[in-house]
Amino acid sequence: MEVSQGGRLQLKKMPENITDYVSIILSYIFHPILLIIWTTLYLLYANPLIFIGFNPEGKMLVLLRVIGTAVFLPFMTVILLKGLGFINSIRLETQRERIIPYVACITFFFWSYYVSKKLDDPFEMRAFFLALFLTASISLIINNYVKISMHAIGFGGSNALLVLMLFSDRLNDGFILMLSFFLAGLVSAARIRRLHHHPYEIYLGYFTGVSIQLFSWWFLL
Repeated sequence: MEVSQGGRLQLKKMPENITDYVSIILSYIFHPILLIIWTTLYLLYANPLIFIGFNPEGKMLVLLRVIGTAVFLPFMTVILLKGLGFINSIRLETQRERIIPYVACITFFFWSYYVSKKLDDPFEMRAFFLALFLTASISLIINNYVKISMHAIGFGGSNALLVLMLFSDRLNDGFILMLSFFLAGLVSAARIRRLHHHPYEIYLGYFTGVSIQLFSWWFLL
Protein backbone atom coordinates (compact mmCIF):
# COMPACT_ATOMS: atom_id res chain seq x y z
CA MET A 1 0.00 0.00 0.00
CA GLU A 2 1.46 3.33 -1.02
CA VAL A 3 1.42 5.98 1.69
CA SER A 4 2.63 9.53 1.35
CA GLN A 5 3.94 11.79 4.06
CA GLY A 6 1.41 12.39 6.82
CA GLY A 7 -0.09 8.93 6.40
CA ARG A 8 -2.29 9.84 3.45
CA LEU A 9 -2.85 7.28 0.72
CA GLN A 10 -1.68 7.96 -2.82
CA LEU A 11 -4.79 7.19 -4.86
CA LYS A 12 -4.45 5.02 -7.92
CA LYS A 13 -5.35 7.29 -10.82
CA MET A 14 -5.43 4.68 -13.60
CA PRO A 15 -6.51 1.02 -13.42
CA GLU A 16 -3.60 -1.35 -13.91
CA ASN A 17 -5.39 -4.66 -14.43
CA ILE A 18 -8.80 -6.34 -14.59
CA THR A 19 -9.08 -6.40 -10.80
CA ASP A 20 -8.75 -2.62 -10.71
CA TYR A 21 -11.49 -2.27 -13.32
CA VAL A 22 -13.78 -4.55 -11.30
CA SER A 23 -13.03 -2.54 -8.16
CA ILE A 24 -13.99 0.69 -9.91
CA ILE A 25 -17.23 -0.78 -11.26
CA LEU A 26 -18.20 -2.12 -7.83
CA SER A 27 -17.49 1.27 -6.23
CA TYR A 28 -19.85 2.99 -8.67
CA ILE A 29 -22.65 0.40 -8.68
CA PHE A 30 -22.71 0.32 -4.89
CA HIS A 31 -22.07 3.98 -4.28
CA PRO A 32 -23.63 5.04 -0.93
CA ILE A 33 -26.24 7.16 -2.72
CA LEU A 34 -27.19 4.30 -5.03
CA LEU A 35 -27.42 1.97 -2.04
CA ILE A 36 -30.43 4.03 -1.01
CA ILE A 37 -32.14 3.05 -4.26
CA TRP A 38 -31.19 -0.63 -3.96
CA THR A 39 -32.44 -0.80 -0.37
CA THR A 40 -35.67 0.99 -1.26
CA LEU A 41 -36.28 -1.31 -4.24
CA TYR A 42 -35.85 -4.32 -1.97
CA LEU A 43 -38.30 -2.97 0.60
CA LEU A 44 -40.82 -2.04 -2.08
CA TYR A 45 -40.72 -4.94 -4.49
CA ALA A 46 -38.64 -7.88 -3.22
CA ASN A 47 -40.03 -8.15 0.30
CA PRO A 48 -43.79 -8.81 0.37
CA LEU A 49 -44.00 -8.22 4.14
CA ILE A 50 -43.24 -4.49 4.18
CA PHE A 51 -45.43 -2.45 1.83
CA ILE A 52 -48.55 -4.55 2.31
CA GLY A 53 -51.63 -2.99 0.75
CA PHE A 54 -49.71 -0.66 -1.56
CA ASN A 55 -50.75 -0.87 -5.21
CA PRO A 56 -48.15 -0.56 -8.01
CA GLU A 57 -48.88 3.14 -8.44
CA GLY A 58 -48.41 3.78 -4.72
CA LYS A 59 -45.10 1.93 -4.68
CA MET A 60 -43.90 3.88 -7.70
CA LEU A 61 -44.74 7.16 -5.98
CA VAL A 62 -42.70 6.10 -2.95
CA LEU A 63 -39.76 5.17 -5.19
CA LEU A 64 -39.91 8.47 -7.07
CA ARG A 65 -40.11 10.40 -3.82
CA VAL A 66 -37.03 8.62 -2.47
CA ILE A 67 -35.06 9.12 -5.68
CA GLY A 68 -36.05 12.78 -5.87
CA THR A 69 -35.18 13.84 -2.32
CA ALA A 70 -32.53 11.36 -1.13
CA VAL A 71 -30.68 10.64 -4.38
CA PHE A 72 -31.22 13.27 -7.08
CA LEU A 73 -30.81 16.35 -4.86
CA PRO A 74 -27.56 15.17 -3.18
CA PHE A 75 -26.20 14.16 -6.59
CA MET A 76 -27.05 17.53 -8.13
CA THR A 77 -25.43 19.27 -5.18
CA VAL A 78 -22.15 17.52 -5.96
CA ILE A 79 -22.48 18.33 -9.67
CA LEU A 80 -23.12 21.98 -8.83
CA LEU A 81 -20.11 22.10 -6.50
CA LYS A 82 -17.93 20.64 -9.25
CA GLY A 83 -19.27 23.14 -11.79
CA LEU A 84 -18.56 26.06 -9.46
CA GLY A 85 -15.06 24.82 -8.72
CA PHE A 86 -15.59 24.12 -5.00
CA ILE A 87 -14.45 20.51 -5.45
CA ASN A 88 -11.93 18.95 -7.82
CA SER A 89 -13.74 15.66 -8.39
CA ILE A 90 -17.26 14.31 -8.00
CA ARG A 91 -15.61 11.33 -6.27
CA LEU A 92 -14.97 13.58 -3.23
CA GLU A 93 -11.47 12.23 -2.66
CA THR A 94 -10.54 14.51 0.25
CA GLN A 95 -12.13 15.25 3.61
CA ARG A 96 -12.40 18.94 2.73
CA GLU A 97 -14.40 18.21 -0.42
CA ARG A 98 -16.90 16.14 1.58
CA ILE A 99 -17.97 18.85 4.02
CA ILE A 100 -20.62 20.63 1.91
CA PRO A 101 -22.04 17.36 0.46
CA TYR A 102 -22.41 16.03 4.01
CA VAL A 103 -24.30 19.17 5.04
CA ALA A 104 -26.53 18.85 1.97
CA CYS A 105 -27.21 15.18 2.72
CA ILE A 106 -28.12 16.02 6.32
CA THR A 107 -30.74 18.45 5.01
CA PHE A 108 -32.17 16.19 2.31
CA PHE A 109 -32.14 13.05 4.48
CA PHE A 110 -33.93 14.84 7.29
CA TRP A 111 -36.58 15.97 4.83
CA SER A 112 -36.89 12.41 3.52
CA TYR A 113 -37.38 11.09 7.05
CA TYR A 114 -39.87 13.84 7.91
CA VAL A 115 -41.98 13.13 4.82
CA SER A 116 -41.77 9.38 5.43
CA LYS A 117 -42.97 9.89 8.98
CA LYS A 118 -45.81 12.22 7.99
CA LEU A 119 -46.99 9.84 5.26
CA ASP A 120 -46.83 6.95 7.72
CA ASP A 121 -44.52 4.77 5.65
CA PRO A 122 -43.83 1.28 6.99
CA PHE A 123 -41.68 1.16 10.12
CA GLU A 124 -38.67 -0.25 8.29
CA MET A 125 -38.64 2.62 5.81
CA ARG A 126 -38.86 5.23 8.56
CA ALA A 127 -36.07 3.56 10.53
CA PHE A 128 -33.94 3.48 7.37
CA PHE A 129 -34.36 7.19 6.68
CA LEU A 130 -33.81 8.21 10.29
CA ALA A 131 -30.55 6.25 10.18
CA LEU A 132 -29.56 8.04 6.95
CA PHE A 133 -30.06 11.43 8.57
CA LEU A 134 -28.21 10.52 11.77
CA THR A 135 -25.41 8.80 9.87
CA ALA A 136 -24.79 11.87 7.69
CA SER A 137 -24.73 14.05 10.81
CA ILE A 138 -22.27 11.84 12.70
CA SER A 139 -20.13 11.34 9.59
CA LEU A 140 -19.74 15.10 9.19
CA ILE A 141 -18.22 15.25 12.67
CA ILE A 142 -15.97 12.21 12.13
CA ASN A 143 -14.86 13.66 8.78
CA ASN A 144 -12.99 16.38 10.70
CA TYR A 145 -10.59 13.73 11.98
CA VAL A 146 -10.52 10.83 9.50
CA LYS A 147 -11.73 10.13 5.97
CA ILE A 148 -14.38 7.64 7.03
CA SER A 149 -15.60 5.28 4.30
CA MET A 150 -19.04 6.25 3.05
CA HIS A 151 -19.33 2.93 1.21
CA ALA A 152 -18.75 1.03 4.46
CA ILE A 153 -21.23 3.26 6.29
CA GLY A 154 -23.89 2.49 3.69
CA PHE A 155 -23.35 -1.26 3.80
CA GLY A 156 -23.16 -1.25 7.59
CA GLY A 157 -26.57 0.40 7.76
CA SER A 158 -28.10 -1.88 5.12
CA ASN A 159 -26.70 -5.03 6.73
CA ALA A 160 -27.96 -3.97 10.15
CA LEU A 161 -31.42 -3.20 8.75
CA LEU A 162 -31.68 -6.66 7.21
CA VAL A 163 -30.54 -8.36 10.43
CA LEU A 164 -33.11 -6.38 12.43
CA MET A 165 -35.80 -7.40 9.94
CA LEU A 166 -34.68 -11.02 10.29
CA PHE A 167 -35.12 -11.01 14.06
CA SER A 168 -38.48 -9.22 13.65
CA ASP A 169 -39.77 -11.88 11.22
CA ARG A 170 -39.87 -9.29 8.44
CA LEU A 171 -37.20 -10.84 6.23
CA ASN A 172 -38.67 -13.32 3.79
CA ASP A 173 -35.45 -14.48 2.11
CA GLY A 174 -32.15 -15.29 3.81
CA PHE A 175 -30.31 -15.13 0.49
CA ILE A 176 -30.59 -11.34 0.34
CA LEU A 177 -28.96 -11.14 3.77
CA MET A 178 -26.02 -13.34 2.72
CA LEU A 179 -25.67 -11.41 -0.53
CA SER A 180 -25.62 -8.11 1.32
CA PHE A 181 -22.81 -9.23 3.63
CA PHE A 182 -20.86 -10.65 0.70
CA LEU A 183 -21.15 -7.41 -1.27
CA ALA A 184 -20.14 -5.40 1.79
CA GLY A 185 -16.89 -7.32 2.02
CA LEU A 186 -16.31 -7.19 -1.73
CA VAL A 187 -16.84 -3.44 -2.03
CA SER A 188 -14.77 -2.74 1.09
CA ALA A 189 -11.90 -4.76 -0.40
CA ALA A 190 -12.28 -2.81 -3.64
CA ARG A 191 -12.02 0.52 -1.81
CA ILE A 192 -8.85 -0.62 -0.06
CA ARG A 193 -7.35 -1.99 -3.27
CA ARG A 194 -7.88 1.31 -5.07
CA LEU A 195 -6.20 3.03 -2.09
CA HIS A 196 -9.21 5.19 -1.30
CA HIS A 197 -9.09 4.19 2.37
CA HIS A 198 -7.00 2.69 5.10
CA PRO A 199 -8.54 -0.51 6.54
CA TYR A 200 -9.39 1.25 9.81
CA GLU A 201 -11.47 3.82 7.88
CA ILE A 202 -13.48 0.92 6.45
CA TYR A 203 -13.97 -0.66 9.89
CA LEU A 204 -14.96 2.68 11.41
CA GLY A 205 -17.46 3.31 8.63
CA TYR A 206 -19.05 -0.11 8.96
CA PHE A 207 -19.29 0.17 12.75
CA THR A 208 -20.84 3.64 12.42
CA GLY A 209 -23.45 2.45 9.92
CA VAL A 210 -24.41 -0.58 12.03
CA SER A 211 -24.56 1.35 15.30
CA ILE A 212 -26.72 4.16 13.99
CA GLN A 213 -29.15 1.82 12.24
CA LEU A 214 -29.54 -0.15 15.48
CA PHE A 215 -30.14 3.06 17.42
CA SER A 216 -32.67 4.36 14.86
CA TRP A 217 -34.65 1.12 15.00
CA TRP A 218 -34.69 1.17 18.80
CA PHE A 219 -35.61 4.88 18.91
CA LEU A 220 -38.69 4.39 16.73
CA LEU A 221 -40.01 1.35 18.59
